[in-house]
Amino acid sequence: MMLRMDFDITIGRYRLKMIDSVKIKHSVEQLSDTATITLPAMVEGSALKVEDKLTAGDEVTINLGYDDDLKTEFKGYLKAINTDAGNLTLECEDAIYLFDRSLKDEEMTEISLNALLDKVCSQIDPSYNVECAFDFTWEKFTIYRATGCDVLQKIQEETKANIFFDGQTLHVQPQYADVSGDTVVYDFTRNIETSNLKYRKASDRKVEVTIEITNPDGTKKEIKHGSTGGRSVKRIVSGISESQAQNVAENEFDMWCYDGYEGSFTGWLIPYVEPGSAVKLCDKDYEYKEGVYYVTGTEIDFSANGGKRIVKLGRRIG
Repeated sequence: MMLRMDFDITIGRYRLKMIDSVKIKHSVEQLSDTATITLPAMVEGSALKVEDKLTAGDEVTINLGYDDDLKTEFKGYLKAINTDAGNLTLECEDAIYLFDRSLKDEEMTEISLNALLDKVCSQIDPSYNVECAFDFTWEKFTIYRATGCDVLQKIQEETKANIFFDGQTLHVQPQYADVSGDTVVYDFTRNIETSNLKYRKASDRKVEVTIEITNPDGTKKEIKHGSTGGRSVKRIVSGISESQAQNVAENEFDMWCYDGYEGSFTGWLIPYVEPGSAVKLCDKDYEYKEGVYYVTGTEIDFSANGGKRIVKLGRRIG
């Protein structure tokens, strides 16, 4: 059965009537989601000009799918219009685009992450709400010649948090803390086109877990468990003892050292899946390899050649 490629893309007040391609990247491991829209450089023998119609900051909505059945794959803002190398490309970024604004210089002491996020949002746009699943406090946090993006980037680097936007709400939560939507089923014989997945035993995985805690006297200490030379996992936890932190580190280590797949695979636009959701991999030839995995990232490639969705797997969760 042949399906017709469909799209509905709006930028500011305009709806695009033609495109060459769309590439979208989502990831819980990156601060921002991005989209690149490539337009025909020439239309009916004349250069396509959009600079007088589109401007940086215009809202962008990208809906993709088949046969009028579209899903919203990206919402954000136009960041830049590029005409390099004979191509006309529109670079887009999610709501993090709005946070690329300078904050006032300030040195804060004993400030919680939630209070810090509220302070940042109040300077960017007071209408933003904060949903933060972390509970810890910095002894000192300094903002100097920094933007809202810089602060969020530092938070993500230190906490390894999944930072994302849902409407006017800024979410900051540990990866794997919540699985969104229903589990999506992928079958190697049905809806997986290609893959670079590798099945590995727990005994072959190298993982080092670091748990950072703050002692009652304000000093910080890192509790480590596992082995170096492979994946590095860090968590910041407050209000627990060193022995409790050791248990947290061991439990985290056990969740990363599993029998299962790692890597990514390529499917089509359907079924729809996004970072933070779960996929079940089915393989009738090797049923012992079947399992449920957390999705850490997706990449979408949409053009006249078809629509593809690359799904990147995190750890096994079922």
